[in-house]
Amino acid sequence: MHIVKEGYPFIASGLALAVLLGAAVSVYAGIVPLILALYFTYFFRNPTRHIEKNAAVILSPADGTVVDVVNLEHDEDAFVPGQCNKVIIFMSVFNVHVNRSPIDGAIKLQKYFCGRFRPAYKDEVGFENEHHLIGIENSRLRITVKQIAGILARRIVSWVTLDDELKQGDLYGMIRFGSCLEIVMPADVEVAVTKGEKVTGGLTVIGRIKD
Repeated sequence: MHIVKEGYPFIASGLALAVLLGAAVSVYAGIVPLILALYFTYFFRNPTRHIEKNAAVILSPADGTVVDVVNLEHDEDAFVPGQCNKVIIFMSVFNVHVNRSPIDGAIKLQKYFCGRFRPAYKDEVGFENEHHLIGIENSRLRITVKQIAGILARRIVSWVTLDDELKQGDLYGMIRFGSCLEIVMPADVEVAVTKGEKVTGGLTVIGRIKD
């Protein structure tokens, strides 16, 4: 188990406030900030996972719950060619929030939109809310992955940039606090998850590439 560096300021602030209130007011006054520091430690966790790399499958980019699987006539971002399928994953404040690359490939599209902060389960959030999209391409296919901020999420963190090469399961970013993620795959990729299913980033197969 590791803690991503973005969590250190939150954890340190909670601990410092707990010590300050505990010394200046009472031990009990420091309990709430101490609990917050422990929660931040939990939230910013990055558990060690053994990724079973397989070029014939698409792995989940996030932990969470599949809230919808949508058939699209075309990719709104014009990166995935032809008809496609979109899988929407909701991440609660208790899920692991680091995101992983579903496939091997290079980042050939990157977009950031500074928008609103509506609840992550609303249908329109993929267009209205703050979001960060990457398009990943390899010799077999193209996909897009979109991180979408929610009502509590106020910061999308990216550790990659255009033309970076990713391996399947590589970490590429995270969203601070509750949020959702959309992945768009070509229609000839068999969707392997259903609405309501729990998925685990880097472990759950969400699509199978047909030969």
